[in-house]
Amino acid sequence: MKNRAVPFVQISLPGIISCDKIKLMNVDITIKIAGEAGQGLQTMGQLLAKAFSRAGWCVFANQVLQSRIRGGHNWFQIRIADSPVPAHSDATDILIALDDESAYHTRELSKSSITILDSSLIKYNPQRGLILDIPFEKTAKENGGNKLMGNAVALGAVLGILEYDINILFGLLREGFQDKNPEVVQANIQVAQAGYNLACQKIKGNKFSPLNRTNGAAKMLINASEAVALGALAAGCKFISAYPMSPSTGIMTYLASKAKEFNLIVEQSEDEIASINMALGASYAGVRAMTATSGGGFALMVEGLSLSAMTETPIVIVDAQRPGPATGLPTRTAQEDLEYVIYSGGGESPRAVVAPLSIEDAFYLTFKAFNLADKYQIPVIILSDQLLADSYVTVDSFDVESLKIERHILSDEQLKDIKDYKRYRLTESGISPRALPGNPYGLVVADSDEHDEEGHITEDVDWTRPEMVKKRNRKTTGLLKEMSAPIRYGPAEAKNILIGWGSSYGALKEAVDILNLEKEKVSLAHFNQVWPLNKEYFGFLDTAEFVCVAENNFRGQFAHLITAQTGKVIPNRINKFNGLAFTAQEIVEEYKKLKCAF
Repeated sequence: MKNRAVPFVQISLPGIISCDKIKLMNVDITIKIAGEAGQGLQTMGQLLAKAFSRAGWCVFANQVLQSRIRGGHNWFQIRIADSPVPAHSDATDILIALDDESAYHTRELSKSSITILDSSLIKYNPQRGLILDIPFEKTAKENGGNKLMGNAVALGAVLGILEYDINILFGLLREGFQDKNPEVVQANIQVAQAGYNLACQKIKGNKFSPLNRTNGAAKMLINASEAVALGALAAGCKFISAYPMSPSTGIMTYLASKAKEFNLIVEQSEDEIASINMALGASYAGVRAMTATSGGGFALMVEGLSLSAMTETPIVIVDAQRPGPATGLPTRTAQEDLEYVIYSGGGESPRAVVAPLSIEDAFYLTFKAFNLADKYQIPVIILSDQLLADSYVTVDSFDVESLKIERHILSDEQLKDIKDYKRYRLTESGISPRALPGNPYGLVVADSDEHDEEGHITEDVDWTRPEMVKKRNRKTTGLLKEMSAPIRYGPAEAKNILIGWGSSYGALKEAVDILNLEKEKVSLAHFNQVWPLNKEYFGFLDTAEFVCVAENNFRGQFAHLITAQTGKVIPNRINKFNGLAFTAQEIVEEYKKLKCAF
């Protein structure tokens, strides 16, 4: 690999994008709903996403929110395709504009776009594509509803443009409003039908691939918060304590909805200090436990992280990242906590850090996190982020049958045969035999101070302290073997390599497809298990000619980590840190700039 000093590209502000979408799928349509907080964008977006998934279409739905209850400018976008959708797209095909600030999205409209708006409510004129002017409130009132049902008119209009089976939407309205008066449900259905009819009348000839057919069986539509929660349940988690903090809160709320069904304790603690200590207490007693937070909350958990390391008590911690420092941008996304979670805490102790690359990966990695925590008696940190936490994606059913829970706890029968049980016995692997407190055959002692093999406090600096430090850190040798190699995508012979980690996988994968269509011959090396980092997995750097690391942070934290572990300096970087996730189109554009300068 050539080490040339090339300035890295920092994406801090959105630029004018190309409106020409490179088609990688036969059907590829992006719908965006833009407006103020409080206008029902999330409800509309989720209804549309569910409507398309019910007919077997593949969906990627994400939202960009300002941190406020009312006002500001937010958007919810749904990308629909006939094959799995890796990420959201820059180009917008159908825009539902609910406020004048929707003008921000004019730059994103494709050449054949359709903007749906009510000119009596807003003055925005996109001056690009086709405008479908529909009086939302008036239509709602004339068809048995009220002005608050204007959103149903817009939903119906979208489905009319796409020639989609509106009966699917009707079914969702009945499900969603089942607690309402039946007259309210029927009014929403009538209003949606009116919007559908108006769109069909005004749009002659569909500008997009009509979705008047199914694309297979109905698909599961979930986000990463739900996937992490389901992974925890599959792993046998019975206790979660957390303090609400965006974007991690969805994990706790979803588990709370399943608590009775799965005999799970969900505790909303008074703060993050209490939440990690409660989880450690549950784990010490033998219960699989977890906590969830974001960067600011993780700061309060660091002392508990060190306690987990010293007492060798397993725990799973989710850090759903958002831009910092301090409160930062609570409702936006980032990959800024990597170095923080790896190096935080007093002293030197092993831990594992995994970073899901997709919704499915969030499920399986969460399951793995619990097994790793139990086996090595360490904290395992799951690095999610707002993009994953709040994006809804269609996925296949999870393969629960193939998963095996591994507890690594001595039973009473096993303890019977141990004459001299020592909780922190020095072992070659660094893993000591774990028994639960209160058993009749062995005393379990734990303390935050340095201790001997039995767990009793000691200040023996000549032998015990050095041996205990070495024992705990010997676990890293085993952990390195547990960390999976990066996922490789693209031509095996490619000498141009993109590197990423965590949630950017979908955008990078699509960028590789686009670049190869343009004869660039690029491949991707993507990491979802990032610490400890096995330098043996970087052999591809020896033969690569051009290497570029893409991250949602300013400093290039993963690039630094690679250099620290391998000695290889990677100067070519694409860094985005404005709170928005990468799109494939952005990566392609910035990759080309760097390659030209190389």
